Amino acid sequence: MPEVLESVDALLAGASDRHVLEAPGKSGAVLECVTIDGRRYVVKYLDHERDWSLRAAGVPGSPTVELWRRGILHRLPAEIAQPIVAVAHDRERPALSALLMHDIGSDLVPAVDDPITVEQNARFLDHLAALHAAFWETAEDIDVVPAVDRYLELSPRMAAAEAALGQDHLVPRLVAQGWPLLESVAPRAAAVVVPLVHEPGPLLDVLASTPQTFVHGNWKLDNLGTDATGRTLLLDWETPGRGAGTADLAWYLAINCRRLPVSKEASAELYRAALERRGLDTGPWWDRQLALGLLGALVQFGWEKALGGYDDELAWWEERAVAAAPLLR
Repeated sequence: MPEVLESVDALLAGASDRHVLEAPGKSGAVLECVTIDGRRYVVKYLDHERDWSLRAAGVPGSPTVELWRRGILHRLPAEIAQPIVAVAHDRERPALSALLMHDIGSDLVPAVDDPITVEQNARFLDHLAALHAAFWETAEDIDVVPAVDRYLELSPRMAAAEAALGQDHLVPRLVAQGWPLLESVAPRAAAVVVPLVHEPGPLLDVLASTPQTFVHGNWKLDNLGTDATGRTLLLDWETPGRGAGTADLAWYLAINCRRLPVSKEASAELYRAALERRGLDTGPWWDRQLALGLLGALVQFGWEKALGGYDDELAWWEERAVAAAPLLR
């Protein structure tokens, strides 16, 4: 199995020209640029004492370190490239881990507000399907972050836990502000979603009866890029584990909504067609799992949609939540 070094010092032995990088992330992670043996790398420090997303995931070290330890990152399909070359989980300070990565910043999707191209959207969805097809109904040990923690990552439970620790990160504060707004802004959606954001069990039970695969957990444009060969560069395995493929799809549609060059419906069909091209018959389960996946995205992002007021975006998600509600019974 791949080696996990026992100290960050060992990971960075011989490093020079070190400086901290400014990055668009909101979790509290620190990035540093270093040079080792004449090559440029980026180090990501994963510190449970600084990073609310690590505390929410609840995986010792970090989910990424656990994926590395199990060899899962070495078994990704050819369409996916991940930049990690070595990892450490510090034995003397167990809350701290670090990832040593190739510097791929110039190949990532720019952190702007403009829509991506039609070609980029199609490629990212095709390669999302490739990841899911590679682990379809696998018996491998891919259970890293439990589904319940994935769906409660952006919940009132997380926001309250962070407040109790005296933390002041932006996202937990916005989560705490947004969830109470949903009932007044979109009451039909809230009637379905709010009970699930406190206890997602009914949703998880039904989703578990549909085909399962390995999900990334944060398929957003800030974590994606394209290398010189056309592979998708993939970062930040925040809540990976076993789940429904349409959960990753729905997350992509929800978090990237302002930058999609085609409709959500068209994007979903691109993903479905990519699964079919890889030999998966989606007919028996597609409609049910897609509806539940979209409902699940509002369980994760209802707070964020509410903060934007009742616009076309929230109205679209409200209709999907209401339509999926009967599937929970």
